[in-house]
Amino acid sequence: MIHSLTLSDALAEHARSRPQVTAVVDGEVRLTYPELDERVSRLAAALDGLGVGAGDRVVWLGQNAYAVLELLLACSRLGAVLCPANWRQSLDELRFVLGDLAPGAVVWEPSDVTTALRDEAGGAWVRAGEEYERLLAGAAPRDFAQVSDAEPVLALYTAAFSGRPSAALLSSAALLAHATTLLVVRRMEPGFTFLNNGPLFHVGTMMFCLATFQIGGTNVFTPAFDPEEVCRLIDAERVTQAFLFGPMIDAVAKANAGGKYDLSSLRFVAHSAEWNDMITVDDSPWCRSKMGGYGQTEVGGMLTFLGLAEGGAGPAGRPSPLAQVRIMAPDGSEVPVGEVGEICARGKTLFSGYFARPDLNAEKSRYGWHHTGDLGRREPDGTITFIGPKLRMIKSGAENIYPAEVERALKTHPAVADAAVIGVPDPEWHQTVKAVVSLKPDATATEDDLITHVRGLLAAYKRPRHVTFADTIPKRGFTPDYDALDEAHGGGNYPGA
Repeated sequence: MIHSLTLSDALAEHARSRPQVTAVVDGEVRLTYPELDERVSRLAAALDGLGVGAGDRVVWLGQNAYAVLELLLACSRLGAVLCPANWRQSLDELRFVLGDLAPGAVVWEPSDVTTALRDEAGGAWVRAGEEYERLLAGAAPRDFAQVSDAEPVLALYTAAFSGRPSAALLSSAALLAHATTLLVVRRMEPGFTFLNNGPLFHVGTMMFCLATFQIGGTNVFTPAFDPEEVCRLIDAERVTQAFLFGPMIDAVAKANAGGKYDLSSLRFVAHSAEWNDMITVDDSPWCRSKMGGYGQTEVGGMLTFLGLAEGGAGPAGRPSPLAQVRIMAPDGSEVPVGEVGEICARGKTLFSGYFARPDLNAEKSRYGWHHTGDLGRREPDGTITFIGPKLRMIKSGAENIYPAEVERALKTHPAVADAAVIGVPDPEWHQTVKAVVSLKPDATATEDDLITHVRGLLAAYKRPRHVTFADTIPKRGFTPDYDALDEAHGGGNYPGA
């Protein structure tokens, strides 16, 4: 396999060519690339001893930690697939993930939800921390057969338009191709240090983690976003980049209002006068364009970059050099320039399909192109404009929320006859969730009743902030008439609008 390069291969090369570079930092843990490579070899042997083999799934149930990267690299060495599950999800949601993936091993951090799942499930469960370290210590490093870089190595759940999400499978080849593009547009250089403060179950954090890994930089891990801790780590580790957007930037700037920490190593997007004075405003195409572009999990992160088309007519920019984009009609033909169609793609960064979803895979890859489910337009100068999802999606902060998923949860309440969910504008989070509910005859339920009910079924960011009651839900065929609901109940500010 002389043309193959997996994540595991990249690590093995870094161990030889960057023997003194710090690969990961997580609290008291500091590992050079050779130390990380040796631990990954032990971990791969340990997982093999638990019965994990090629094609098997491993699930991480916990917050951010260096173990996520170790597990991903060990899975690459074995030919297995890692899924960092969304730790913010409810017991019901995570129970679905485990049933869907049927993992060969689960590495977990204790919480009310994960402990309940552990009590329900059999199989190989390894508790993060001391038990995980004992597992590594008891395994001897050894060689494994070469794995093709076309094999899936990472699974990220997304696309819950039907009410339940699907796991997008990404190969080493796709992840490294995307990382290559990102490190060029971001102008990443040796010494680049990334703070993994965003969730690693989110492609926005994972893509920078892997680009930093590919360039031989340093990944710093913190369990979750905490403004004060972000400031401390940027100062202590001389962080170059972090996972930050509007409200998070404001929170970090507020936490450092007195100048307690030196944030000048952070080369980042201009935001406010206060923020700009704390950091080094970066002049890379990625940051000059305010991280603009279009992407989704299925394309590895970003499909188009505004940084490749500064000043262009289309606010999504131009495609990655390792991907093709076509704007297609339903029959698979390309629509003329200036007309709206579905954004479709193919190329080196594309995913390998959804796990155990043959019908969905056939539908999404028809005519030999990945159909993103999003509408766009090619402008006369060749750039791309993102119009919005073909099906309704709500954007709150950095999170995608699919109405069908929230509607499914609401409809499990015994008093609910029907429900629809819309997004309403929010000055801080872009949108928040509002539910419109009709009750069964003679049934009663309050707004608090329904929000409490959903609390046990969905992650906190998906729950409705408001519930409005209506006699009926307007329909277009079998689906809610979302335009009518927006008009009647104040919906708006959708992605692309």
